[in-house]
Amino acid sequence: MTRLFAMAGYVYQSAAAIILIFAISHLLPAADYTNFSLALASSQLLCVLMFEWLQLAGLRFLAAARETEAARLRWSLLAAGLSSAAALVVVGSCASLASALPTGIIALGLSISVLQGLTDLYFLSVRLSDRLGIASFLLALRATALLAGAAAGGVISGTAEAALLGIASGHALGLLAGLVAYRTPMERVSLQAMLADWKDFSRYGMLAAGASVIHLSVPVLVRVIVLGRLGATGAGAGFSIALDLLQRPFWVLNAAIHTVSYPEVVNDFEHGGSAKSVQSARQMFEFMICTTLVLLGGLIGFIPDAARILVPQASLAGFLETAPIVAAFYFLHTHLQATIAVVPHLEKLATRLVLVAAGQLAIVVSFSLVAVSAGLSPRGTVGCAAVATLATILVALGPTLRFEAFPRWPLVMQAVVAAILIGSLGSIPTEPPTWLAGKIVIAAIATAIVGWRGDFLMLARRG
Repeated sequence: MTRLFAMAGYVYQSAAAIILIFAISHLLPAADYTNFSLALASSQLLCVLMFEWLQLAGLRFLAAARETEAARLRWSLLAAGLSSAAALVVVGSCASLASALPTGIIALGLSISVLQGLTDLYFLSVRLSDRLGIASFLLALRATALLAGAAAGGVISGTAEAALLGIASGHALGLLAGLVAYRTPMERVSLQAMLADWKDFSRYGMLAAGASVIHLSVPVLVRVIVLGRLGATGAGAGFSIALDLLQRPFWVLNAAIHTVSYPEVVNDFEHGGSAKSVQSARQMFEFMICTTLVLLGGLIGFIPDAARILVPQASLAGFLETAPIVAAFYFLHTHLQATIAVVPHLEKLATRLVLVAAGQLAIVVSFSLVAVSAGLSPRGTVGCAAVATLATILVALGPTLRFEAFPRWPLVMQAVVAAILIGSLGSIPTEPPTWLAGKIVIAAIATAIVGWRGDFLMLARRG
């Protein structure tokens, strides 16, 4: 039941993130929303740059560590996290001198990066202390605080700075709640032992995090390329809303599956033998591929209807034009970054992860620049980015194929059929309300069939 609660908590986070994007897009003028969106995306990039190496190292080493060793590793992780936070403030402050964004927005973006990085690191430590339920509750609490804080800032002031201040306050509240809810066991170690841990963390974690930074920079650069043509207009805001909104469901679903399944996959890889390791990885791949396929169909089928109600009129046309292809791009981007990277992470092939990410960045940016130069629409530009990402996936499949943790292809094809069916519901009108209810019922039945065929409910319950 704890794993089911964790999955439900991540679904709640996804819903809260979607509501946040819609709310802020209504509360801020188009130009302010564009600045808010760019600052938030940049802060996420900085957070990954400075803290992702510790997240990945902690997840990889703590998941397979015994109790005494885990307490020592947590101390080393905390010390490294505080050091990364200090470095981020110093380096970010210097780099901000070259930015065109207002000083207040830059300062708030740096604060968000620091608070989010430390909070994520502590929540990871809680989860890997066999406290999945507490960690899930804390994540849901933080999602609520982020939504409430950003909305309050937008209502009170109506500026990008106020909304970003609300985001920062939400992360601070989440960290405070985590410290109160559960103190993770730690064992203080000598400076020499801590530096030895840092060496192990950095040898694997920094390269793996470098790959994450490069992957994260891909949609940021696509945004910059397209907005360089559109500017701070209603169409630009609609495109930004699509990028902000449609990445969240895929990211949150992927994070949920990794949270409930990946530690077990790591443990089986280190201690369970070859057959058990392959079986665990195969189940995780099925879980990720099938659920994201159904999610893609749901976004294509239902988000346009919701957008006509929730997206500001000035941004609606830009959003509707780009939303389906942006969803397809994020589907591919998520699997390149998460699914295709599972086996290299298990085998600690961090250099390969960096090469794959750099290849995607180079191809996507090249295709996007050519598309903009050729006068293609934002939809065409993102379509080129999606094709480039698919090509990178095909090139990067080697380690996964050699590992032979192949998903059951009949199950994957059933998920494809369900996704196509749900996506096609977007062509059916939502008025009268009975039509909308019918669409929801059909989508729910298709999703339940895929879940039952894949035994995903039991997979989420297994401990």
